[in-house]
Amino acid sequence: MSFNIREVVLDLERHASEQGWDQPVRVYALVPTADLLAREPQLAGLLGVSEPVDAEELTPIEQEPLPAELPIEDALGRMAWPESVTGCALVMERLVLKGSDETLDPPRSGDLGAWAKEQPGSEEVRMVAAVLRDGTRHSALRMRDHDSEDQVLNGQDLVPALTSALALTLEED
Repeated sequence: MSFNIREVVLDLERHASEQGWDQPVRVYALVPTADLLAREPQLAGLLGVSEPVDAEELTPIEQEPLPAELPIEDALGRMAWPESVTGCALVMERLVLKGSDETLDPPRSGDLGAWAKEQPGSEEVRMVAAVLRDGTRHSALRMRDHDSEDQVLNGQDLVPALTSALALTLEED
């Protein structure tokens, strides 16, 4: 079955945009909407579904917040999904620095976040990444300085390290 992962990523990005910037990391389970409604028919009203759904449609289900003090790499390393979950998605904001190893020389101590914000060409971005068990991936990227829907980038390989980390959470032991 081919699910419309691009649509769910863009929907999550629009939802995150409505929430504004400076939001915590959010994690979502992705489940086929038809399967969800078959198991939980009372959710149709909450989801605004009044007619049969497309078999390719996915519903994102927001998970409990990640512990703020836990690095994202560690949080993802502890995550696992039941078989009923077809995929997962993550929404996060980060500061991206332009430059190379030669031009960026971060301090060895102190507030790295403050240092990074002061660097020329630094850019705040919101990333939405999703992966499915079959390996399908899609991401969206919005820059704070270009904060409009028509400026959102999206594609399969925008944030490959993040989608690869998410894919590991779907692997069975």
